[in-house]
Amino acid sequence: MKCAPHVAFGILACLAAFASPITTARAGTATVIYSFEGGADGEYADTDLVRDASGNLFGTTVQGGDHGSGTVWELHPNGDGTWTHTVLYSFTGGVDGGEPYKGVTLDASGNLYGTAVTGGGGGCEGGCGVAYRLTNGGGTWTQSVIHTFTGGDDGSGPGAGLTIDDSGNIYGMAPTGGKFFAGTIFEMRPAKGGTYKFKVIHAFTGGKDGIGGSAGRLVPHDGELFGAATAGGVNGAGTIYQLSPTGRGKWKFKTLYAFRGSPDAGFPYGGLAFDALGNIFGTTYYDGANDVGAVYELSQKNNGMWKERVLYSFDGGSDGNGSIANVNFDTDGNMYGTTSEGGSDGDGVIFKLAPGRKNSWTESIAHNFAGPPDGAYAYNGMVGDGANNFFGATVHGGADDEGAIYQFTP
Repeated sequence: MKCAPHVAFGILACLAAFASPITTARAGTATVIYSFEGGADGEYADTDLVRDASGNLFGTTVQGGDHGSGTVWELHPNGDGTWTHTVLYSFTGGVDGGEPYKGVTLDASGNLYGTAVTGGGGGCEGGCGVAYRLTNGGGTWTQSVIHTFTGGDDGSGPGAGLTIDDSGNIYGMAPTGGKFFAGTIFEMRPAKGGTYKFKVIHAFTGGKDGIGGSAGRLVPHDGELFGAATAGGVNGAGTIYQLSPTGRGKWKFKTLYAFRGSPDAGFPYGGLAFDALGNIFGTTYYDGANDVGAVYELSQKNNGMWKERVLYSFDGGSDGNGSIANVNFDTDGNMYGTTSEGGSDGDGVIFKLAPGRKNSWTESIAHNFAGPPDGAYAYNGMVGDGANNFFGATVHGGADDEGAIYQFTP
Protein backbone atom coordinates (compact mmCIF):
# COMPACT_ATOMS: atom_id res chain seq x y z
CA MET A 1 0.00 0.00 0.00
CA LYS A 2 1.26 3.44 -0.91
CA CYS A 3 2.33 5.72 1.95
CA ALA A 4 1.69 9.45 1.84
CA PRO A 5 4.64 11.82 1.29
CA HIS A 6 6.15 12.82 4.59
CA VAL A 7 6.14 16.21 6.25
CA ALA A 8 6.45 15.27 9.90
CA PHE A 9 7.68 11.72 9.11
CA GLY A 10 6.97 8.65 11.17
CA ILE A 11 7.53 5.36 9.30
CA LEU A 12 8.50 2.60 10.95
CA ALA A 13 28.23 -1.45 11.36
CA CYS A 14 27.66 -4.43 9.01
CA LEU A 15 28.35 -5.65 5.48
CA ALA A 16 26.00 -7.82 3.48
CA ALA A 17 26.22 -8.44 -0.25
CA PHE A 18 23.47 -9.44 -2.65
CA ALA A 19 23.93 -10.00 -6.37
CA SER A 20 21.13 -9.16 -8.80
CA PRO A 21 20.87 -11.24 -11.98
CA ILE A 22 18.81 -8.63 -13.83
CA THR A 23 20.47 -7.02 -16.83
CA THR A 24 20.73 -3.31 -17.46
CA ALA A 25 18.13 -1.45 -19.47
CA ARG A 26 17.98 -1.42 -23.24
CA ALA A 27 17.35 1.83 -25.11
CA GLY A 28 13.86 3.13 -24.42
CA THR A 29 13.25 0.99 -21.35
CA ALA A 30 13.09 1.16 -17.58
CA THR A 31 14.42 -2.02 -16.00
CA VAL A 32 14.75 -3.04 -12.37
CA ILE A 33 18.41 -3.63 -11.54
CA TYR A 34 17.87 -4.50 -7.88
CA SER A 35 14.88 -5.69 -5.85
CA PHE A 36 14.94 -5.28 -2.08
CA GLU A 37 14.04 -8.41 -0.14
CA GLY A 38 12.74 -6.62 2.95
CA GLY A 39 15.20 -8.11 5.42
CA ALA A 40 18.86 -7.39 6.08
CA ASP A 41 19.18 -5.66 2.70
CA GLY A 42 16.50 -3.09 3.61
CA GLU A 43 13.03 -2.07 2.48
CA TYR A 44 11.10 1.05 1.51
CA ALA A 45 13.68 2.84 -0.63
CA ASP A 46 12.47 6.44 -0.29
CA THR A 47 15.84 7.64 -1.51
CA ASP A 48 17.51 9.92 -3.98
CA LEU A 49 20.51 8.25 -5.59
CA VAL A 50 24.07 9.48 -5.96
CA ARG A 51 26.58 8.07 -8.44
CA ASP A 52 30.38 8.12 -8.11
CA ALA A 53 32.99 8.30 -10.89
CA SER A 54 33.19 4.48 -11.05
CA GLY A 55 29.47 4.14 -11.68
CA ASN A 56 28.59 2.91 -8.18
CA LEU A 57 25.17 3.97 -6.88
CA PHE A 58 24.52 4.87 -3.23
CA GLY A 59 21.26 5.31 -1.35
CA THR A 60 19.26 4.47 1.76
CA THR A 61 16.26 2.47 2.86
CA VAL A 62 13.94 3.79 5.55
CA GLN A 63 13.29 0.36 7.03
CA GLY A 64 14.95 -3.03 7.17
CA GLY A 65 18.59 -3.81 7.86
CA ASP A 66 19.89 -5.75 10.85
CA HIS A 67 17.85 -3.70 13.32
CA GLY A 68 14.82 -2.73 11.24
CA SER A 69 15.73 0.97 11.34
CA GLY A 70 17.08 1.42 7.83
CA THR A 71 20.28 1.08 5.84
CA VAL A 72 22.85 2.85 3.71
CA TRP A 73 23.73 0.74 0.68
CA GLU A 74 25.85 0.59 -2.46
CA LEU A 75 25.11 -0.93 -5.87
CA HIS A 76 28.22 -1.89 -7.84
CA PRO A 77 28.07 -2.56 -11.61
CA ASN A 78 29.81 -5.85 -12.36
CA GLY A 79 30.49 -5.06 -16.00
CA ASP A 80 28.30 -7.87 -17.33
CA GLY A 81 24.93 -6.20 -16.84
CA THR A 82 24.47 -7.40 -13.25
CA TRP A 83 24.81 -5.38 -10.06
CA THR A 84 25.99 -6.28 -6.56
CA HIS A 85 24.17 -4.77 -3.59
CA THR A 86 26.10 -4.20 -0.35
CA VAL A 87 24.78 -2.85 2.92
CA LEU A 88 27.31 -0.32 4.18
CA TYR A 89 25.55 0.42 7.46
CA SER A 90 22.46 -0.71 9.37
CA PHE A 91 20.93 1.85 11.74
CA THR A 92 19.99 0.73 15.24
CA GLY A 93 17.39 3.43 15.88
CA GLY A 94 19.39 4.57 18.93
CA VAL A 95 22.02 7.27 19.22
CA ASP A 96 23.13 6.59 15.64
CA GLY A 97 19.70 7.50 14.24
CA GLY A 98 16.93 5.66 12.46
CA GLU A 99 14.70 5.95 9.38
CA PRO A 100 17.14 7.59 6.94
CA TYR A 101 15.10 9.21 4.18
CA LYS A 102 16.26 10.65 0.86
CA GLY A 103 19.71 9.12 0.47
CA VAL A 104 23.26 10.29 0.95
CA THR A 105 25.70 12.82 -0.48
CA LEU A 106 29.29 12.14 -1.58
CA ASP A 107 32.22 14.40 -0.74
CA ALA A 108 35.42 14.68 -2.78
CA SER A 109 37.08 11.92 -0.72
CA GLY A 110 34.28 9.42 -1.21
CA ASN A 111 32.73 9.81 2.24
CA LEU A 112 28.94 9.73 2.55
CA TYR A 113 26.70 12.14 4.47
CA GLY A 114 23.01 11.95 5.28
CA THR A 115 20.24 12.48 7.80
CA ALA A 116 17.92 10.25 9.81
CA VAL A 117 14.55 11.50 11.02
CA THR A 118 14.46 9.56 14.31
CA GLY A 119 16.94 8.31 16.88
CA GLY A 120 19.71 10.38 18.37
CA GLY A 121 18.25 12.20 21.36
CA GLY A 122 16.37 15.37 22.24
CA GLY A 123 12.85 15.81 23.45
CA CYS A 124 11.06 14.14 20.52
CA GLU A 125 9.34 10.78 20.87
CA GLY A 126 11.71 8.25 19.34
CA GLY A 127 14.46 10.86 19.05
CA CYS A 128 14.73 14.08 17.05
CA GLY A 129 17.06 12.69 14.38
CA VAL A 130 20.70 13.06 13.42
CA ALA A 131 23.08 14.12 10.68
CA TYR A 132 25.73 11.46 10.06
CA ARG A 133 28.87 10.63 8.12
CA LEU A 134 30.11 7.31 6.73
CA THR A 135 33.85 7.06 6.11
CA ASN A 136 35.48 4.34 4.04
CA GLY A 137 38.61 2.89 5.60
CA GLY A 138 39.94 0.27 3.25
CA GLY A 139 36.57 -1.25 2.49
CA THR A 140 35.19 -0.95 6.02
CA TRP A 141 32.64 1.79 6.52
CA THR A 142 32.37 3.59 9.86
CA GLN A 143 29.35 5.67 10.83
CA SER A 144 29.64 8.72 13.08
CA VAL A 145 27.00 11.24 14.16
CA ILE A 146 28.01 14.82 13.33
CA HIS A 147 24.93 16.46 14.85
CA THR A 148 22.17 15.23 17.14
CA PHE A 149 19.01 17.32 16.81
CA THR A 150 17.39 18.48 20.01
CA GLY A 151 13.97 19.50 18.71
CA GLY A 152 14.65 23.06 19.87
CA ASP A 153 16.06 25.92 17.85
CA ASP A 154 18.12 23.53 15.71
CA GLY A 155 15.03 21.74 14.37
CA SER A 156 13.89 18.13 14.34
CA GLY A 157 13.18 15.23 12.00
CA PRO A 158 15.65 16.09 9.20
CA GLY A 159 14.50 14.15 6.16
CA ALA A 160 16.01 15.93 3.14
CA GLY A 161 19.40 15.19 1.67
CA LEU A 162 22.50 17.21 2.53
CA THR A 163 24.48 19.54 0.26
CA ILE A 164 28.29 19.90 0.43
CA ASP A 165 30.16 22.90 -0.99
CA ASP A 166 33.75 23.02 -2.27
CA SER A 167 35.05 23.93 1.21
CA GLY A 168 33.43 20.92 2.84
CA ASN A 169 30.65 22.90 4.50
CA ILE A 170 27.39 20.96 4.75
CA TYR A 171 23.89 22.38 4.38
CA GLY A 172 20.52 20.83 5.12
CA MET A 173 16.97 21.36 6.31
CA ALA A 174 14.70 20.20 9.10
CA PRO A 175 10.93 20.28 8.53
CA THR A 176 9.88 20.86 12.15
CA GLY A 177 11.20 22.54 15.28
CA GLY A 178 13.22 25.72 15.14
CA LYS A 179 12.70 29.10 16.77
CA PHE A 180 9.23 29.47 15.25
CA PHE A 181 8.37 25.75 15.19
CA ALA A 182 8.24 25.82 11.38
CA GLY A 183 11.57 24.19 10.49
CA THR A 184 15.13 25.33 9.85
CA ILE A 185 17.93 25.56 7.32
CA PHE A 186 21.28 24.73 8.88
CA GLU A 187 25.00 24.79 8.13
CA MET A 188 27.71 22.49 9.51
CA ARG A 189 31.29 23.70 9.14
CA PRO A 190 34.27 21.36 9.60
CA ALA A 191 36.05 21.91 12.93
CA LYS A 192 38.96 20.30 14.78
CA GLY A 193 39.14 16.59 15.36
CA GLY A 194 36.69 15.68 12.63
CA THR A 195 33.82 17.50 14.36
CA TYR A 196 31.44 20.05 12.85
CA LYS A 197 30.19 23.41 14.09
CA PHE A 198 26.42 23.56 13.68
CA LYS A 199 24.55 26.81 13.00
CA VAL A 200 20.99 27.63 11.95
CA ILE A 201 21.17 30.00 8.98
CA HIS A 202 17.40 30.44 8.63
CA ALA A 203 14.47 29.64 10.89
CA PHE A 204 11.21 29.43 8.97
CA THR A 205 8.45 31.55 10.47
CA GLY A 206 5.56 29.74 8.81
CA GLY A 207 4.59 33.01 7.18
CA LYS A 208 5.79 34.65 3.98
CA ASP A 209 9.01 32.61 3.90
CA GLY A 210 7.24 29.24 4.03
CA ILE A 211 7.06 26.24 6.30
CA GLY A 212 9.85 23.77 6.83
CA GLY A 213 12.28 21.90 4.69
CA SER A 214 10.80 18.58 3.63
CA ALA A 215 11.36 19.22 -0.06
CA GLY A 216 14.46 18.12 -1.98
CA ARG A 217 17.96 19.07 -0.94
CA LEU A 218 19.32 22.59 -1.30
CA VAL A 219 20.86 23.30 -4.71
CA PRO A 220 24.05 25.41 -4.98
CA HIS A 221 24.21 27.79 -7.96
CA ASP A 222 26.67 30.67 -8.52
CA GLY A 223 27.71 30.70 -4.87
CA GLU A 224 24.16 30.80 -3.53
CA LEU A 225 21.75 28.17 -2.25
CA PHE A 226 18.27 27.59 -3.66
CA GLY A 227 15.46 25.53 -2.21
CA ALA A 228 11.73 24.96 -1.88
CA ALA A 229 9.44 25.28 1.13
CA THR A 230 6.66 22.73 0.86
CA ALA A 231 3.93 24.94 2.33
CA GLY A 232 3.39 28.44 3.67
CA GLY A 233 4.20 31.64 1.82
CA VAL A 234 1.75 34.45 1.19
CA ASN A 235 -0.68 32.07 -0.51
CA GLY A 236 -0.06 29.06 1.72
CA ALA A 237 1.02 26.87 -1.21
CA GLY A 238 4.79 26.91 -0.72
CA THR A 239 7.72 29.00 -1.93
CA ILE A 240 10.96 28.95 -3.86
CA TYR A 241 13.76 30.77 -2.04
CA GLN A 242 17.39 31.83 -2.28
CA LEU A 243 20.06 32.09 0.42
CA SER A 244 22.97 34.44 -0.29
CA PRO A 245 26.14 34.67 1.85
CA THR A 246 26.75 38.15 3.22
CA GLY A 247 30.51 37.75 3.79
CA ARG A 248 30.13 37.96 7.57
CA GLY A 249 29.28 34.34 8.15
CA LYS A 250 25.58 35.14 7.77
CA TRP A 251 23.07 34.41 5.06
CA LYS A 252 20.32 36.54 3.53
CA PHE A 253 17.04 34.74 2.85
CA LYS A 254 14.90 35.87 -0.09
CA THR A 255 11.63 34.47 -1.36
CA LEU A 256 11.81 34.25 -5.16
CA TYR A 257 8.27 33.05 -5.73
CA ALA A 258 5.19 32.15 -3.69
CA PHE A 259 2.96 29.58 -5.38
CA ARG A 260 -0.63 30.71 -5.75
CA GLY A 261 -2.43 27.37 -5.84
CA SER A 262 -4.67 26.05 -8.61
CA PRO A 263 -4.47 26.70 -11.53
CA ASP A 264 -0.93 27.68 -10.58
CA ALA A 265 1.34 25.00 -9.13
CA GLY A 266 1.45 24.40 -5.38
CA PHE A 267 3.14 22.44 -2.59
CA PRO A 268 6.60 21.55 -3.98
CA TYR A 269 7.96 18.36 -2.40
CA GLY A 270 10.61 17.79 -5.06
CA GLY A 271 14.02 19.36 -5.48
CA LEU A 272 15.10 22.00 -7.98
CA ALA A 273 17.00 21.73 -11.26
CA PHE A 274 18.83 24.48 -13.19
CA ASP A 275 19.34 24.61 -16.94
CA ALA A 276 22.36 26.21 -18.64
CA LEU A 277 20.58 29.58 -18.76
CA GLY A 278 19.92 29.65 -15.03
CA ASN A 279 16.22 28.85 -15.23
CA ILE A 280 14.79 26.78 -12.38
CA PHE A 281 12.55 23.73 -12.92
CA GLY A 282 10.62 21.55 -10.52
CA THR A 283 7.39 19.74 -9.72
CA THR A 284 4.58 20.14 -7.22
CA TYR A 285 2.47 17.49 -5.51
CA TYR A 286 -0.80 19.42 -5.57
CA ASP A 287 -2.53 22.16 -7.55
CA GLY A 288 -1.97 22.87 -11.22
CA ALA A 289 -5.04 23.13 -13.42
CA ASN A 290 -6.41 19.80 -12.15
CA ASP A 291 -5.30 19.89 -8.48
CA VAL A 292 -3.03 16.84 -8.86
CA GLY A 293 0.33 18.52 -9.43
CA ALA A 294 2.31 20.34 -12.07
CA VAL A 295 5.72 20.98 -13.61
CA TYR A 296 6.88 24.59 -13.37
CA GLU A 297 9.67 26.91 -14.52
CA LEU A 298 11.08 30.05 -12.89
CA SER A 299 13.06 32.47 -15.05
CA GLN A 300 14.80 35.64 -13.95
CA LYS A 301 13.81 38.87 -15.68
CA ASN A 302 16.06 41.84 -16.45
CA ASN A 303 14.97 43.63 -13.27
CA GLY A 304 16.13 40.70 -11.13
CA MET A 305 12.61 39.51 -10.36
CA TRP A 306 11.56 35.93 -11.05
CA LYS A 307 8.63 34.90 -13.24
CA GLU A 308 6.93 31.53 -12.83
CA ARG A 309 4.88 29.58 -15.36
CA VAL A 310 3.31 26.14 -15.35
CA LEU A 311 4.75 23.99 -18.13
CA TYR A 312 2.38 21.07 -17.58
CA SER A 313 -0.54 20.22 -15.30
CA PHE A 314 -1.11 16.54 -14.59
CA ASP A 315 -4.70 15.37 -15.11
CA GLY A 316 -4.58 12.44 -12.69
CA GLY A 317 -5.16 9.77 -15.31
CA SER A 318 -2.68 7.88 -17.44
CA ASP A 319 -0.20 10.76 -17.20
CA GLY A 320 0.26 10.27 -13.46
CA ASN A 321 -0.16 12.61 -10.53
CA GLY A 322 1.41 13.69 -7.26
CA SER A 323 5.00 14.31 -8.32
CA ILE A 324 7.44 14.70 -5.41
CA ALA A 325 10.63 14.47 -7.45
CA ASN A 326 13.24 16.57 -9.18
CA VAL A 327 13.53 16.61 -12.97
CA ASN A 328 16.48 15.75 -15.24
CA PHE A 329 17.49 16.75 -18.75
CA ASP A 330 18.94 14.55 -21.49
CA THR A 331 21.50 15.74 -24.02
CA ASP A 332 18.74 16.88 -26.40
CA GLY A 333 17.09 19.13 -23.80
CA ASN A 334 14.17 16.84 -23.03
CA MET A 335 13.01 16.85 -19.43
CA TYR A 336 12.24 13.70 -17.44
CA GLY A 337 10.65 13.19 -14.04
CA THR A 338 8.49 10.81 -12.04
CA THR A 339 5.10 10.80 -10.34
CA SER A 340 4.37 9.05 -7.07
CA GLU A 341 1.15 7.51 -8.35
CA GLY A 342 -1.26 7.45 -11.28
CA GLY A 343 -0.52 6.14 -14.75
CA SER A 344 -2.19 3.21 -16.47
CA ASP A 345 -1.49 0.88 -13.51
CA GLY A 346 -1.79 3.43 -10.73
CA ASP A 347 1.83 2.86 -9.64
CA GLY A 348 3.33 6.07 -11.01
CA VAL A 349 5.12 6.99 -14.23
CA ILE A 350 8.27 8.40 -15.75
CA PHE A 351 7.14 11.37 -17.82
CA LYS A 352 8.86 13.29 -20.60
CA LEU A 353 8.49 16.94 -21.53
CA ALA A 354 9.90 17.77 -24.96
CA PRO A 355 10.68 21.42 -25.83
CA GLY A 356 8.87 22.82 -28.84
CA ARG A 357 8.39 26.04 -30.73
CA LYS A 358 7.54 29.31 -28.99
CA ASN A 359 8.80 28.03 -25.66
CA SER A 360 6.17 25.30 -25.48
CA TRP A 361 6.51 21.79 -24.02
CA THR A 362 4.84 18.53 -25.03
CA GLU A 363 4.22 15.84 -22.41
CA SER A 364 4.35 12.08 -22.99
CA ILE A 365 4.76 8.97 -20.87
CA ALA A 366 8.18 7.32 -21.05
CA HIS A 367 7.36 4.46 -18.66
CA ASN A 368 4.39 3.23 -16.66
CA PHE A 369 5.42 1.52 -13.43
CA ALA A 370 3.42 -1.69 -13.18
CA GLY A 371 4.20 -3.05 -9.73
CA PRO A 372 5.96 -6.36 -8.99
CA PRO A 373 8.31 -7.30 -10.52
CA ASP A 374 8.52 -3.76 -11.94
CA GLY A 375 8.91 -0.78 -9.63
CA ALA A 376 5.99 1.01 -7.97
CA TYR A 377 5.50 4.49 -6.46
CA ALA A 378 8.48 6.63 -7.40
CA TYR A 379 8.84 9.06 -4.50
CA ASN A 380 12.10 10.41 -5.85
CA GLY A 381 13.67 11.68 -9.04
CA MET A 382 16.54 10.21 -10.99
CA VAL A 383 20.28 10.71 -11.34
CA GLY A 384 21.99 10.64 -14.72
CA ASP A 385 25.34 9.28 -15.87
CA GLY A 386 25.94 11.91 -18.56
CA ALA A 387 25.24 9.40 -21.34
CA ASN A 388 21.42 9.53 -21.26
CA ASN A 389 21.07 6.75 -18.72
CA PHE A 390 19.12 7.57 -15.56
CA PHE A 391 18.75 5.70 -12.28
CA GLY A 392 16.02 5.93 -9.66
CA ALA A 393 14.25 4.20 -6.78
CA THR A 394 10.70 3.15 -5.96
CA VAL A 395 9.40 2.55 -2.44
CA HIS A 396 7.43 -0.55 -3.48
CA GLY A 397 7.56 -2.94 -6.38
CA GLY A 398 10.46 -5.15 -7.32
CA ALA A 399 10.31 -8.92 -7.09
CA ASP A 400 9.21 -8.89 -3.42
CA ASP A 401 7.27 -5.58 -3.41
CA GLU A 402 9.77 -4.17 -0.89
CA GLY A 403 11.20 -1.52 -3.21
CA ALA A 404 13.41 -1.41 -6.28
CA ILE A 405 16.24 0.40 -8.04
CA TYR A 406 15.80 0.85 -11.78
CA GLN A 407 17.70 2.08 -14.82
CA PHE A 408 15.89 4.15 -17.41
CA THR A 409 17.29 4.79 -20.89
CA PRO A 410 15.14 7.05 -23.11
